[in-house]
Amino acid sequence: MSLSFYSSIPGLQQFPRPCATRQALLAKECCPPWDGDGSACGASSGRGFCRDVVVPDAPDGTQYPFRGVDDRERWPLVFYNRTCQCMGNFMGFSCADCKFGYYGVNCLERRESLRRNVFHLTRTERMQLVSYLNLAKQTPSSDYVVATGTYREMENGSNPTFANVSVYDIFVWMHYYVSRDTLLGGAGNVWVDVDFAHWAPGFLPWHRVYLLQWEREIRKITGDDSFSIPFWDWRDARGCDVCTDQLMGEQNPRDPTLLSPGSVFSSWRSLCSQAQDYNARGVLCDARAEGPLRRNPGNHDHSRVPRLPTSAEVAFTLSLANYDTGAMDRTANMSFRNTMEGFGDPQTGLGSSTRMGMHAALHIFMNGSMSSVQGSANDPIFLLHHSFVDSLYEEWLRRHRPNPSQYPTSNAPIGHNGEYHMVPFLPLHTNREYFITSKELGYEYSRLLATSKYQLLSDSLRPYMEDLHAMWPWLLLASLCGAVAALGVPAAAVYIKRRVPAWPRLRKRLFLSPTFRETQPLLKRDKENKLRGYTAAM
Repeated sequence: MSLSFYSSIPGLQQFPRPCATRQALLAKECCPPWDGDGSACGASSGRGFCRDVVVPDAPDGTQYPFRGVDDRERWPLVFYNRTCQCMGNFMGFSCADCKFGYYGVNCLERRESLRRNVFHLTRTERMQLVSYLNLAKQTPSSDYVVATGTYREMENGSNPTFANVSVYDIFVWMHYYVSRDTLLGGAGNVWVDVDFAHWAPGFLPWHRVYLLQWEREIRKITGDDSFSIPFWDWRDARGCDVCTDQLMGEQNPRDPTLLSPGSVFSSWRSLCSQAQDYNARGVLCDARAEGPLRRNPGNHDHSRVPRLPTSAEVAFTLSLANYDTGAMDRTANMSFRNTMEGFGDPQTGLGSSTRMGMHAALHIFMNGSMSSVQGSANDPIFLLHHSFVDSLYEEWLRRHRPNPSQYPTSNAPIGHNGEYHMVPFLPLHTNREYFITSKELGYEYSRLLATSKYQLLSDSLRPYMEDLHAMWPWLLLASLCGAVAALGVPAAAVYIKRRVPAWPRLRKRLFLSPTFRETQPLLKRDKENKLRGYTAAM
């Protein structure tokens, strides 16, 4: 088995490490033992059992005319036809974890996390966010590996080709793999009109699971169970508000397409960011480092994205009552999903828009690593952006309260039917499972809480209050010094007046001498005796 680790790109999620062996692939079985009792899927403890994977036969849309040429079709049957089926609130590829929204030894305790506006984080919390992201980038995943070859290139499992990557980069790889083009065999022979997580109904549920899984892995490596992904509310923004060295990194003054040396992210290296090169060679990404993060916000093609989305456009998008319509792809009209994703006009709701809006607008605006679908997750702004997109999805679910049957069962583009297993997740999740509110999954958004204006003001002032709290000892010292000075100067003057008999004559000689007289006025006046210039205006 080929299993390599590139130290320059320390990743996570996709193929469970115990299932990436020749034996597991030839048996087509991914039912690892649970460490708690050593039995497959924790069966001896009632956590789960190994069972056949059931894949529905509901027809897909006509956008993808092939069958049996892509490893992602009927996921995960090309690689495994038996996986763990977990019981109760247990979850995970070996049933070792809890379902989203639960925790505890037996997964019986409810978790209620809160995702907050990134600008409402305190200075300490902002530093913690950046350090957690960097830790994930530098920490090799102990649970997962990523595939660097197709199943055919692995000789149907006889010669596994996987790579170790970091906890952060595993998610970069996942986003690449789910959205990559279909390799039809040979250099340059690809099918580009396919995406198992974009351009169709599964877009919002897939990214919801992606964020939940990412959040879970951060909690594991940091031990911080309170961690939640913050969001960037980009409505009406005039530029990249989060592009500071205290958050996602400023622009490099010498090369505006790179990040500032003052940002930890300037040392990061991208993964799976050269889609055109892979297609030209007819290969998968090999999980090697490819270069620095790129970002040049605002210097994009303004004919495609004239500006970032406005509050009015967000409000219109949220008003659309139908989750998806028509062919359920980029042509869908009056579709909340298509308009939210950015291919429906956010002012008319008509699909196939020549101008990108909403979610897509932000990606294009960033004009760098974020602007490539397959490589966009390299930029940490991706997480803040998609957290806000998920909050809008949540707002739509609460407002319109759709019946689960509104999610399409059939005829959606491949990978997007309701019972289709999301690519490339192991453990398995279906699209329809996440057509539910975040409350059922154990998290909430601060912007959706029914709070008063005073609470919102308090949240906004919270970071500044922390700074003030850190400064108060110095302010107190300065106040004491000022008080001493205020009392000391008059006392000194009285003392001098009493002790120095010649003080009145000396004071007159000092302060009424030509040296201290005003030789010209500080402000000039014109003939109408009116003040002029900046000073007057101020």
